[in-house]
Amino acid sequence: MPVTYTDITPAALDKTLTLAAQAFIPYKNTSLQARRDFLYAIAAGLEADRDGLAALAAEETHLGIDRLTGEVNRTCWQLRSYADAALAGHPLDCRIDTALPDRKPAPRVDIRKMMVPLGPVAVFGSSNFPFAYSTAGGDTACALAAGCPAIVKAHPAHAATSERVAGIVSKAAAAAGMPEGVFSHIHGAAFEVGKALVLHPAVKAVGFTGSTTGGKALFDLAAGRPDPIPVFSEMGSVNPVYLLPGRLAEAAPAVAAAYAGSITLGVGQFCTNPGLLIGIAGPHLDTFVSELAAAIAKVPSATMLHPGIAKAYADNRATALSQKGVTLVAHGTGGPEGLATLARTTGATFLANPQLYKEVFGPYSLLIECADAAEMLAIAGKMEGQLTTTFIGSETDYRENPALVEALEQHCGRFIFNGIPTGVEVSPAMQHGGPYPATTDSRFTSVGEDGIRRFMRPLCFQQFPEHLLPDALRDSNPLKIWRLVNNQWTR
Repeated sequence: MPVTYTDITPAALDKTLTLAAQAFIPYKNTSLQARRDFLYAIAAGLEADRDGLAALAAEETHLGIDRLTGEVNRTCWQLRSYADAALAGHPLDCRIDTALPDRKPAPRVDIRKMMVPLGPVAVFGSSNFPFAYSTAGGDTACALAAGCPAIVKAHPAHAATSERVAGIVSKAAAAAGMPEGVFSHIHGAAFEVGKALVLHPAVKAVGFTGSTTGGKALFDLAAGRPDPIPVFSEMGSVNPVYLLPGRLAEAAPAVAAAYAGSITLGVGQFCTNPGLLIGIAGPHLDTFVSELAAAIAKVPSATMLHPGIAKAYADNRATALSQKGVTLVAHGTGGPEGLATLARTTGATFLANPQLYKEVFGPYSLLIECADAAEMLAIAGKMEGQLTTTFIGSETDYRENPALVEALEQHCGRFIFNGIPTGVEVSPAMQHGGPYPATTDSRFTSVGEDGIRRFMRPLCFQQFPEHLLPDALRDSNPLKIWRLVNNQWTR
């Protein structure tokens, strides 16, 4: 790119974070309506510059215009849906237990609880989603919806796109009359910048999307602070797919076609890419493999996001294919960068080699041929935490394998039945998170309105006079939000 961005200096970072800390109290006390209008204004700004943003991001990331235009649209939807959730009071989770002065043997005082914002949130943009998981993406939208200032560190792989989006957010903040420091944007390719950001006392939480190494490093730094803070890192996942014979007998070609598309979508650069396909030896699995190999062989190579990802994919792919007992089944057409690949091994080989459990980020999938259902269950029991796990099977397969089903549920955040893992709907019911190492905290999601709660904490008010309570907890319910009052949901 013609413009380069230098890392922020320690003095400038301290000034930025001091402003964010000063903005916290006035911003958290803004009305839910004002917060909603702010997020809507950001979305409107992105839409107004959609074509320019997509063109710039395409130049930086090599992702297609159509994909990037769709991602801008998705980002606007996220902003508005989280804004609407904030206005409706869903993240506040208000609970009210009114006083029972005549209760025996002891009276109950008035107790009321709600979620309140944590404070300034540091957001680390991702490389593979320059809009939806970056500067104005899900973590930023959740932080702002929660009432927290956001400090975004641009991803160096699309620094110009991040800078342009940041300008739109800053303009919306100024127009909305938000306090200075409610949104900040910094550059920092060096690890020291990220380290200083996480360790600064003004920062009260971290949102990260990226590698296991990076996410774990930030988590460890935050845990070592004098005042440890939460880090919500979405990291690696191989998203295993379990192929049961009942479903393959019914529709092996259709399943193979769906998975050829899922494996190679976006040159495999999705955190939900299906990296492991686990089946039971037999003619139906052979049909599936044959159909999938034929489809993979037709996929042309494509330029990946940036040289670092391209090199990592080439290196990790070579390492995986060099393992004893692993064979190459099919690869796509064209050059080596972003070369679609299907490999194969046995269940026994997989169980004996921890290297094969590791993610190969790109259009790569390993087919594991189990000798029987018992071997498939053994693999499921050894699987690490995942964002997604998929069960491809008939209803009879599902009912007849209760131990397998239980094992799969224990290791994922999203359990899929006869579908594909790629494609993450932004909706209240979505769970995008899972047991470690998929994320650092499996209790939360980074997609959907529940992600707002990552940057909030519960606060209980006991025996407060009505007029001193926050609006959300007053008897008159001026916000007209749903609340749990004496164990009954009501508005």
